[in-house]
Amino acid sequence: MFRIVRKEVLNPTVTLMEVEAPRIAKKAEPGQFIILRVDAEGERIPLTVADYDREKGTITIIFQIVGATTYKLNQLEEGDYIQDFVGPLGRASETEGLRKVAVIGGGVGCAIAFPVAKKLHELGTEVHSIVGFRNKDLVILEDKFRAVSDKLVMMTDDGSYGTKGLVTNALQQLIDSGEQYDEVIAIGPVIMMKFVAQLTKKYGIKTVVSMNPIMIDGTGMCGGCRLTVGGETRFACVDGPDFDGFEVDFDEAMARGRMYKDFERHAYEEACRLFQKEVQ
Repeated sequence: MFRIVRKEVLNPTVTLMEVEAPRIAKKAEPGQFIILRVDAEGERIPLTVADYDREKGTITIIFQIVGATTYKLNQLEEGDYIQDFVGPLGRASETEGLRKVAVIGGGVGCAIAFPVAKKLHELGTEVHSIVGFRNKDLVILEDKFRAVSDKLVMMTDDGSYGTKGLVTNALQQLIDSGEQYDEVIAIGPVIMMKFVAQLTKKYGIKTVVSMNPIMIDGTGMCGGCRLTVGGETRFACVDGPDFDGFEVDFDEAMARGRMYKDFERHAYEEACRLFQKEVQ
């Protein structure tokens, strides 16, 4: 059992939890993830390590409430326990030897982009962060990004905060102004990462994307997280989650990601109904 030591609501659909997991905190690196079960009857879901504190022995996770399991997880409070919390899994992001990097985060993907930006900053890399959200109400982690970024560009689709437009608009403007990057790291919705990679490919800028397909066991056995990368099958849980953005078949990944949307929504609604009956 793993105790929740801190819970913070970041926006109406996104929650942060800091969880006691000393053995995971000892080994975790940016880019890796954990798999948890809320209770003994629960399903396994992967969540990226958003931060870690080796001294306190804690792991921070940030999740969006989209399905039954994230809904149940969000019902827990500080002092409650999570049944299973396994990790760190996946390959850590490669951050060594980079002089100047653009880190791009979209929506809740910013929770994954932040620890990468933080690690790069600690290594002395010049970090330009571009973070995008649909609107002002959904903005998360702005202060944390600002603390680890030499340049921070805030974007919203509707212009309600920062600059109106997409993260690709901001990246294009930075490139046009003469900024030269060793690498671009894009983390967020698959469609966003696709268009970032299309842009950077025109300039020959190495681009890394973080893929989060459907995943069950996290050890490469189930095959649920398979992707096509460079014409070959790869598994996000053991070969990734970071991949060369020029080689990922984004259209296939998006099609597979849509397969279970109806089931996910049904499970979420059922979990809501059950919880409401329990509290009545």
